[in-house]
Amino acid sequence: QVQLAESGGGLVQPGGSLRLSCVVSGSLFRAHTMGWYSQTVGKQRELVAWMTAGGITNYDDSVKDRFTISRDNAKNTLYLQMVNLKPEDSAVYYCNKLPRKTQFPWGQGTQVTVSS
Repeated sequence: QVQLAESGGGLVQPGGSLRLSCVVSGSLFRAHTMGWYSQTVGKQRELVAWMTAGGITNYDDSVKDRFTISRDNAKNTLYLQMVNLKPEDSAVYYCNKLPRKTQFPWGQGTQVTVSS
Protein backbone atom coordinates (compact mmCIF):
# COMPACT_ATOMS: atom_id res chain seq x y z
CA GLN A 1 0.00 0.00 0.00
CA VAL A 2 1.50 3.29 -1.14
CA GLN A 3 1.32 6.11 1.36
CA LEU A 4 1.93 9.82 0.83
CA ALA A 5 2.78 12.01 3.81
CA GLU A 6 2.94 15.76 3.25
CA SER A 7 4.35 18.20 5.81
CA GLY A 8 5.88 21.63 6.16
CA GLY A 9 2.87 23.87 5.81
CA GLY A 10 1.96 26.64 8.19
CA LEU A 11 1.03 30.27 8.61
CA VAL A 12 3.34 32.74 6.95
CA GLN A 13 3.19 36.42 6.14
CA PRO A 14 3.07 37.64 2.53
CA GLY A 15 6.55 37.55 1.09
CA GLY A 16 7.55 34.70 3.36
CA SER A 17 8.83 31.24 2.54
CA LEU A 18 7.99 27.64 3.29
CA ARG A 19 9.41 24.29 2.30
CA LEU A 20 6.98 21.43 1.85
CA SER A 21 7.98 17.79 1.99
CA CYS A 22 6.25 14.64 0.79
CA VAL A 23 7.50 11.23 1.81
CA VAL A 24 6.38 8.40 -0.44
CA SER A 25 6.41 4.89 0.96
CA GLY A 26 5.57 1.59 -0.66
CA SER A 27 6.49 2.46 -4.23
CA LEU A 28 9.46 2.85 -6.52
CA PHE A 29 9.58 6.59 -6.02
CA ARG A 30 12.49 7.25 -8.35
CA ALA A 31 10.60 5.89 -11.34
CA HIS A 32 7.66 8.27 -11.13
CA THR A 33 6.86 11.74 -12.36
CA MET A 34 5.71 13.50 -9.21
CA GLY A 35 3.78 16.67 -8.71
CA TRP A 36 2.45 19.13 -6.16
CA TYR A 37 -1.22 20.07 -6.21
CA SER A 38 -3.06 22.85 -4.43
CA GLN A 39 -6.68 22.84 -3.38
CA THR A 40 -8.87 25.54 -1.89
CA VAL A 41 -12.32 25.05 -0.46
CA GLY A 42 -14.89 24.30 -3.12
CA LYS A 43 -12.36 23.88 -5.91
CA GLN A 44 -10.66 20.95 -7.54
CA ARG A 45 -7.05 20.12 -6.92
CA GLU A 46 -4.81 21.97 -9.35
CA LEU A 47 -1.36 20.89 -10.43
CA VAL A 48 1.15 23.62 -9.65
CA ALA A 49 4.52 21.94 -10.21
CA TRP A 50 5.81 18.60 -11.39
CA MET A 51 9.08 16.82 -11.91
CA THR A 52 9.85 13.87 -14.11
CA ALA A 53 11.91 10.88 -13.06
CA GLY A 54 14.69 12.33 -15.17
CA GLY A 55 14.63 15.67 -13.39
CA ILE A 56 12.73 17.86 -15.83
CA THR A 57 10.56 20.40 -14.04
CA ASN A 58 7.45 22.29 -15.01
CA TYR A 59 5.42 24.96 -13.24
CA ASP A 60 2.07 26.60 -13.49
CA ASP A 61 2.44 30.22 -14.52
CA SER A 62 1.03 31.35 -11.19
CA VAL A 63 4.02 29.95 -9.28
CA LYS A 64 6.80 30.13 -11.82
CA ASP A 65 9.92 31.86 -10.47
CA ARG A 66 8.61 31.57 -6.91
CA PHE A 67 8.27 27.81 -6.33
CA THR A 68 10.94 25.19 -6.89
CA ILE A 69 10.20 21.48 -6.98
CA SER A 70 12.93 18.98 -6.19
CA ARG A 71 13.31 15.38 -5.14
CA ASP A 72 15.66 13.20 -3.14
CA ASN A 73 15.30 9.68 -4.50
CA ALA A 74 17.46 8.24 -1.71
CA LYS A 75 14.93 9.53 0.82
CA ASN A 76 11.80 8.88 -1.30
CA THR A 77 10.94 12.52 -0.74
CA LEU A 78 9.54 15.28 -2.91
CA TYR A 79 10.00 18.92 -1.95
CA LEU A 80 8.44 22.24 -2.83
CA GLN A 81 10.39 25.35 -1.91
CA MET A 82 8.02 28.31 -1.87
CA VAL A 83 9.28 31.88 -1.71
CA ASN A 84 7.65 35.27 -2.00
CA LEU A 85 4.37 33.72 -0.94
CA LYS A 86 1.13 35.53 -1.73
CA PRO A 87 -2.28 35.31 -0.04
CA GLU A 88 -3.62 33.56 -3.15
CA ASP A 89 -1.14 30.73 -2.54
CA SER A 90 -3.14 29.76 0.54
CA ALA A 91 -4.40 26.23 0.04
CA VAL A 92 -3.96 22.65 1.11
CA TYR A 93 -1.02 21.19 -0.79
CA TYR A 94 -0.82 17.56 -1.81
CA CYS A 95 1.70 15.50 -3.70
CA ASN A 96 0.99 12.64 -6.07
CA LYS A 97 2.29 10.99 -9.18
CA LEU A 98 1.38 11.74 -12.75
CA PRO A 99 -0.48 10.93 -14.90
CA ARG A 100 -3.74 11.28 -12.98
CA LYS A 101 -5.10 7.90 -14.04
CA THR A 102 -2.24 6.15 -12.23
CA GLN A 103 -2.28 8.23 -9.05
CA PHE A 104 -1.82 6.83 -5.58
CA PRO A 105 -4.37 7.27 -2.78
CA TRP A 106 -4.15 10.87 -1.63
CA GLY A 107 -2.41 11.82 1.58
CA GLN A 108 -3.75 14.23 4.16
CA GLY A 109 -2.10 17.26 2.59
CA THR A 110 -0.48 20.18 4.36
CA GLN A 111 -2.17 23.54 4.91
CA VAL A 112 -0.43 26.70 3.74
CA THR A 113 -1.91 29.98 4.91
CA VAL A 114 -0.45 33.27 3.74
CA SER A 115 -1.80 36.15 5.75
CA SER A 116 -0.65 39.22 7.61
